[in-house]
Amino acid sequence: MIRPDLPIPTPDKPEILAPAGDTACFLAALAAGADNIYLGLKQFSARMQAENFSLTELSRLTDLAHENGTRVTVAMNTLIKDNEVDAAARLLRRLETQVGCDAIIVQDLAMLKVARDAGFTGSITLSTLANITHPAGLELAAHLGADRVVLPRELNIDEIRFMGENCPEDLELECFVHGALCYCVSGRCYWSSYMGGKSGLRGRCVQPCRRVYAQGPEMLAAQAKLMERRPEENGGKRPDRSDRSDRHDRHDRTDRQQGGRRQGPRVGKNQSGRYFSCEDLSVDVLTKTLIGVPHLISWKIEGRKKGPHYVYHTVTAYRILRDNPTDSKARKMAVGILEMALGRPTTHARFLPGRQIVPVNPAGQTSSGLLIGKVAIAPNGMPCIKPFQDLQVHDYLRIGVEDERWHSTLPVTRKTPKAGTFFLRVPKHKTPRAGVPVYLIDRREVELERILAEWNARLESLPERRTASVDVKLPELVPCTRVHMPSMTVHASLPQGKETRGARSFLSCLWLTPRSAELSRTAVRRFGWWLPPVLWAEEEKDYQRLVLRLWREGARSFVLNAPWQLGLFDEKMRAAEDAFLVAGPFCNIANDRVLQLYKELGFAAAIVSPELNRELLLSLPKASALPLGYVLKGCWPVGISRFGALGVRLNEPFASPKGELFWARQYGQNVWLYPGWQMDLTDKRQELEKAGYAFSVTLQEKLPLSLPQQTRPGLFNWENPLL
Repeated sequence: MIRPDLPIPTPDKPEILAPAGDTACFLAALAAGADNIYLGLKQFSARMQAENFSLTELSRLTDLAHENGTRVTVAMNTLIKDNEVDAAARLLRRLETQVGCDAIIVQDLAMLKVARDAGFTGSITLSTLANITHPAGLELAAHLGADRVVLPRELNIDEIRFMGENCPEDLELECFVHGALCYCVSGRCYWSSYMGGKSGLRGRCVQPCRRVYAQGPEMLAAQAKLMERRPEENGGKRPDRSDRSDRHDRHDRTDRQQGGRRQGPRVGKNQSGRYFSCEDLSVDVLTKTLIGVPHLISWKIEGRKKGPHYVYHTVTAYRILRDNPTDSKARKMAVGILEMALGRPTTHARFLPGRQIVPVNPAGQTSSGLLIGKVAIAPNGMPCIKPFQDLQVHDYLRIGVEDERWHSTLPVTRKTPKAGTFFLRVPKHKTPRAGVPVYLIDRREVELERILAEWNARLESLPERRTASVDVKLPELVPCTRVHMPSMTVHASLPQGKETRGARSFLSCLWLTPRSAELSRTAVRRFGWWLPPVLWAEEEKDYQRLVLRLWREGARSFVLNAPWQLGLFDEKMRAAEDAFLVAGPFCNIANDRVLQLYKELGFAAAIVSPELNRELLLSLPKASALPLGYVLKGCWPVGISRFGALGVRLNEPFASPKGELFWARQYGQNVWLYPGWQMDLTDKRQELEKAGYAFSVTLQEKLPLSLPQQTRPGLFNWENPLL
């Protein structure tokens, strides 16, 4: 389809990019003056809980947007399974030929080429889930064909400016200015997936970070009693902690502050809270510092699960802030409008370099919305509220928060004045107790309803364009010849004894840090070197120097845990015959098309994503362009965060409401969250080797002394469908 010529955003006047989870939100974004609207379809969207759109709906909405001078961007930003590539290609062809959307957002690097092979000619944005956190990633993204990159929410204004100043000429940048924050770095959260196969990388996150967690001796005592009652789960044996230690040789600041190894378990006072439940990001008046940042041409508002009230007010506010950056009255007006948007309490998080804030309130509520009242029990026994302000028909209420048994949402069915009585008609098993907070989560003011009705009339006046199925033939792939390679054992600290001398059957590896790189020249070449899953902008030069030093001293085996880390190696290093560069498990590899891409980039092997289930793990080697490895066992994190820890103590266990144990450790700038039980596919090794895997990986991490052994299967998603 021929796309219309629309105004081009610039760093001096960036576009306002608005979310839309349904038609009402789409119309609200148009009414508020959004320059671009992003949305998801019924498939391949990282917000699958939103209502999302069919292609027939989207075709007419796109026509309406284009009439109004507004772009439409479709989010296909999920991890693509190996058996979904062809379906994704057909959908891309239909977006091009039958819808005419302006851009797509993708997470999986395979989709960059698949989109072009399918005939899509619009702009392609790499999602924040692709985890481009340092400038070298921008160079590679442009080389691979991306037109735009979404920057991480953890960057401060200086880092955003640094990324802009080092951005390739033909690449655009986009950053978030408002909306929900995830505690973990985008693309580095496996928490929901680890707890039952609902992957955040697949748009199915159940938000375990929003729950209440407990820490302290009472929690440990309860766990000990549980283990005493269930010795059969340990094969009739008590847990063996002979090899457990809190001492860690990398960046464990807690141990360094205590002067070395702890002499035994140390558990602090009992406490509980929502330690990982973030407040909403709101850059608000600080957006004026973003104006003029090179290549930054899009301000993104999060909220595809929010209602039209939220969309209308946030878009209106940020349009005012963009158009009047020096007008104090306009800024005050915009802040007032944002306060009406019904989000969570807001924070600037890390945006200001001199005022880094951990954006969580452990004692606060986890849900979005404005506190509108608290539950009371009427004389007739029914729960009710006396609202703090007038309620309108079609307003939407939330009772409690998601992890409470009485949590529910319901519409307001009659107008209720401030301090009047509104009865909460909920199922009997959902009856809340007195004092439970009730939140207003969506509002349908009379004026907004009138505006939406006018826009809906314009939509209905447009002819409906039916879409039809298409066929797409993607290029054939050539699988590699099966080989056997040394398996890897990855040590969190320097191993002792024979492991340092190397062996033919396995490759001993170390995480690359400034400290580990200080090994002698003789020792350096004995190890493989694993790069961190996240490198921040200011760390890039330091790690580039570390890689160069190791290379000069004879190291040749490197595992890159993001493809963007290729930029740390110059062309001569990458082309060397003895270079052995491996795409690591944090690259989230899940299909054969992306493996072909990694081969073309110069990788010699790849380690597939550990969150894949049995079907996907066993199918990938068949058409892989590279020798494949898999994570056999060890400590796999549920998430990595740059926001730090507030309330929960590092290197001590904490428990979920269901009794699952976790613990946290800090490495450099990042907090790593681990489950209290390890991943272990040892019993599946023969099946995996028969499928064609060339090597396995064992991750060795020293566990906290105070961590009780938790007897849970370590199969990750082996038996799950991986939704």
